[in-house]
Amino acid sequence: MIAGGRVFVFPCIQQIQRISLNTLTLNVKSDKVYTRHGVPISVTGIAQVKIQGQNKEMLAAACQMFMGMSEVEIAQIALETLEGHQRAIIAHLTVEEIYQDRKKFSEQVFKVASSDLLNMGIGVVSYTLKDVHDDQNYLSSLGKARTAQVQRDARIGEAQFKRDAVIREAHAMQEKISAQYKNEIEMAKAQRDFELKKAAYDMEVNTKKAESEMAYQLQVAKTKQRIEEEKMQVQVVERTQQITLQEQEITRREKELEKPLSSTKREPWWTCCWRNSHWLVHPKF
Repeated sequence: MIAGGRVFVFPCIQQIQRISLNTLTLNVKSDKVYTRHGVPISVTGIAQVKIQGQNKEMLAAACQMFMGMSEVEIAQIALETLEGHQRAIIAHLTVEEIYQDRKKFSEQVFKVASSDLLNMGIGVVSYTLKDVHDDQNYLSSLGKARTAQVQRDARIGEAQFKRDAVIREAHAMQEKISAQYKNEIEMAKAQRDFELKKAAYDMEVNTKKAESEMAYQLQVAKTKQRIEEEKMQVQVVERTQQITLQEQEITRREKELEKPLSSTKREPWWTCCWRNSHWLVHPKF
C-alpha cells in the first residue's frame, strides 16, 4: 500500500488497484425534511471530504471500503452519509434554530458526519450551510414577523428616545430656570448686602458729618461767646476808664471849688458832672 509514491509491479504476479486521494466537493441537499415542530424545509450544504492518505489506519480502512471504486462512487457514498446525518439533525431542531444559528447547525453536522466517515477512512475537511428554504412561506412569515417586530421595536425605541429627549429637555429647562432663579437670588442678596453696607456707610458718614457740623456750630458758638465776653470786657474797661475820668474830673472840680472866690470874677451858680453817660447839672447852694 503506497500513498503518493511509486513502486515496481511484476506483471502476472502483482495487481495494481488505485484509490483517489483528491478532495471531493459534495452538494449535500435535503428536500422537505420535517423539523421538530413539523415544518417541512429544504436545506443545502457544501462539504469537502478527502480520503486521509497520511494516516495508514484510515488509508487501510478506505482501501477496504473503496478499493476499485471511482471518485464518483466514493463521492456518492460520502454524500449519502452526510445527507443522512443532515436530515437527522434537521429533525431535532426547529426552523428558527437552523435559520438563526447556522454556525451551530454546521458544527453539529460536521461533528456527527466526521465521526461516521472516519470509520470509512474519509475525513470531513469542512461543512457549510449554504441555503435554507421552504415551500410553505414559513421563513418568509418568520422574516415578516421579525421585520414587524424590528419595526415595532424601532418605533418603540424612537418613541422612548423622543420621550427621553423631552424629559432631558424638560430637566435641562428646569435646571436652567433653577440656575436663573438661583442667580437672581444671589444677585438680590448681593444687592441687598450692598444696600445694607451702603446704608451703614451713609449712616456713619452722616453721623460723622453731623458730629462735625455740631462741633463746628459749637465752636462757632464758643467763638461768638468769647467775642461777646471780650466785647463786654472792653466795655467794662471803657466804663471803668470813663468812671475814672469822671472821678478825676469831679476831684478836679471839687479842688477848684475849694479855692477862694475872686472879687473880680463870679463863678457860675451851677456845677456839672458826667455820670452814667450823661452830664448832670447841680446848683452850688
